[in-house]
Amino acid sequence: MPTLIFDCDGVLADTERYGHLAAFNATFAEYGLPVQWSEDDYAKKLKIGGGKERMASLFADPEFVRTAQIPANEDGRRELLAQWHKTKTAIFKKMVADGQIPPRPGIVRIIRAALEADWTVAVASTSAEESVRAVLENAVAGDIVPAKKPDPAIYQLALAKLELDPEDTLVVEDSRNGLLAAVGAELRCVVTVNGYTRQERFDEAVLVVSELGGPDRPPIEVLANRSAARPGDYITLDDLRDCLRAAPAEELQEQSAAAGSGQVRDPGEGEASE
Repeated sequence: MPTLIFDCDGVLADTERYGHLAAFNATFAEYGLPVQWSEDDYAKKLKIGGGKERMASLFADPEFVRTAQIPANEDGRRELLAQWHKTKTAIFKKMVADGQIPPRPGIVRIIRAALEADWTVAVASTSAEESVRAVLENAVAGDIVPAKKPDPAIYQLALAKLELDPEDTLVVEDSRNGLLAAVGAELRCVVTVNGYTRQERFDEAVLVVSELGGPDRPPIEVLANRSAARPGDYITLDDLRDCLRAAPAEELQEQSAAAGSGQVRDPGEGEASE
C-alpha cells in the first residue's frame, strides 16, 4: 500500500507564523536579549534549517554579541543555545497544548482517509522531536539525523526505518528546502504553500496547491500540476494516489534544470488543462 509522509511545520499546522515565531520572541524576552523578530525577519530566518541554527545566526551580529554578552568560546555558545532552545521548545509545546495552533485545512481529513485505506502515514521533520511530538504523537524528527533540510537525510532515514518503497511513497511539504530534501531522497513531493513560502521555487514538485482544503472551505488554488491528478475544490486521497503516477523525482529535477525558468507554472499551461 502507498505511504504518505508529512512534514510538520507549515504542513500539519501553520506552526511557523503562529507558534515558532511567537515562541522565539518570548524566549528572547525571557532571557533579556536585545532582539525581537518581525514576520519579515522570520521569513529570512526560515531559509535556515533548524531552530538552534536560526538562533545561532544572531551571533553573526557583533553588536548583538556585545550587548547580550555572548561568550566568545564555542562551548559557551553551544551551552547558551541549548538553554535558549529548551525554553523555546517548552513555550511552543504549551501553545500547542493550549490549542493556539490548529491543524491546517484538510490535514485531519486526509490523514483519516489514508489510515482508513490502510496507507502508511508518517511525519518526517527536522524540527526538535519534542516540538513535533507536541503536534503529532508519532514522528521521525530532526535531532536524530546529521543534517537539516534541504539535506535528504531525514527522508532517507524514514525510508530505511519504515522499510518503504520510494515508488509508493509520497511526501507533503510546504517549502523549497523540504521539497529538495524529498527529491534528494528520490521521492515524489506535493507542496502545500503557506504565506512564507508561496513565492519559492517548486519546479520539482508533482503538485503545488494553496492547501489541501475541504468541503467546508473555499476552493483550493492549483499553482502547478505535473501529475495525473485532476483536483477539484479540494485534494482527495485519489488525487494523492494519482501523484504517485507522476514522473520520478529525478526526472522532474532534470526537467527543472533544463528549463531553468525558476518560475512555478500556471496550471493552465500544464497537464491540468489537457
